Amino acid sequence: MRFEIITEPSRIDFDRVYAFINGQSYWAQGIPRELFDRAMANSLCFGGWLGGEQIAFARVISDYATFANLVDVYVEREFRGMGYASALLEGVFAHPDLQGLRRFMLATSDAHHLYAKFGFHAPARPDTLMERYHPDIYKAGS
Repeated sequence: MRFEIITEPSRIDFDRVYAFINGQSYWAQGIPRELFDRAMANSLCFGGWLGGEQIAFARVISDYATFANLVDVYVEREFRGMGYASALLEGVFAHPDLQGLRRFMLATSDAHHLYAKFGFHAPARPDTLMERYHPDIYKAGS
C-alpha cells in the first residue's frame, strides 16, 4: 500500500484527528471540539493516508514568510515504527509554502531522535525564548 499525504482540508478526517487528540494525546486531552475546529481551520494540515485510511496527522501554524510551529504530530499506535512519521515529516518540510522560513519551532515530550533527523535541536539561545503556558486550560474550572 502507498502512503499518501493530503493537505486538502475536505479530504482530511478531522473527526478521527479530534478523537486522537482529545482522547489519546498528552498535549490536548479535553480540548473542546469548537476550539479544535478553529485551530484546524487556521492551520496548514497534513493527513497521512494508507490504503484509504488516515493513519497519521500533523499541522503547521505559520505566517508563511519567517516562522512556523509544528504541532499535533501523531501516527496511530498500530502503525508506529514503520517509517510513516518520517514520511509525513518529509511531506511537511517539502511543502512549497514552508520553504525559506527563518525559524521552525516544535514543542514535544517524545520522539526527539525523529525530529533531530529533520534538523530540530534544543534552542541555540534558550535565554531568548519565553512562553505563556497554561497546561490545564482544557480541564474543567481552568
